[in-house]
Amino acid sequence: MPYSPSPLASPDSTAVASAGIRLVVTDMDGTLLDDDKRAPEALREVLGRLRERGVLFSPASGRQYATLAREFADVAEGMVFIAENGTYVVRDGVELSSDPLAPGVAARVVAAVRQLAADGVDVGAVVCGKRSAYVERTDEAFLAEVRRYYVEHRIVEDVAAVDDEVIKVALFDFGSAERTTAPALADFAETHQVVVSGEHWVDVMNRTANKGAALRRLQRELGITPAQTLVFGDYLNDLEMLDAAEWSFAMANAHPEVVRRARHLAPSNNDNGVLRTVARLLDLPVKGL
Repeated sequence: MPYSPSPLASPDSTAVASAGIRLVVTDMDGTLLDDDKRAPEALREVLGRLRERGVLFSPASGRQYATLAREFADVAEGMVFIAENGTYVVRDGVELSSDPLAPGVAARVVAAVRQLAADGVDVGAVVCGKRSAYVERTDEAFLAEVRRYYVEHRIVEDVAAVDDEVIKVALFDFGSAERTTAPALADFAETHQVVVSGEHWVDVMNRTANKGAALRRLQRELGITPAQTLVFGDYLNDLEMLDAAEWSFAMANAHPEVVRRARHLAPSNNDNGVLRTVARLLDLPVKGL
């Protein structure tokens, strides 16, 4: 279907051009990737065009750094990876910023998850460290979900006792994370962030940690303004990131709250919405977009 957004859905390319875009930031799952977790065929060509223009491209995801680095291994030079929902930001293998949990927090979250499981909820914890992710559930159904987002992971006897700097605890709920697991973590929401990052995922992080905070730090470091930033997202863990850019886009498939928060609307992830919007607004000569 041809992409012809209404004036209210997407800005005029002339206005975007006059802003002098220097940074494009996109969520991965439900945003850049389609529902089958596939990257668009034209992605490498668009990344090359952006590089030619001096525009920095930054994936911003709940996925771990190792997973993102593998996805973009052939084009990673100079790219900034906003990983683990903003708790770990890396460029060319060098940490730019991180927001680790205080000692003991991960163990408390794990204890709550174990109680949920004992009460019959089909849920498991992924303790996310800087070096690796750690799990103690060993069933294939759970591990298959872990492998999607955490290429570097280890099975341990007790995830509450790992020797790593923990930046996040992610919980996978085979049911509805928003309806079941997130409400059960209400006590943590008083002191930490409990963020529903997908239909089945909930992340517990420091209150100061989110994609938006990481993006604002990056903008300050690089001297890039919100007016020079294009951002795309689809779920609740993208809200603060949308606030950090004047050119903020919700995908057509986005959570209703994301659509309300963003300034503009892009086609869905299954309609190659990110690349089609970037190519149109930045006038990139890419065949098929």
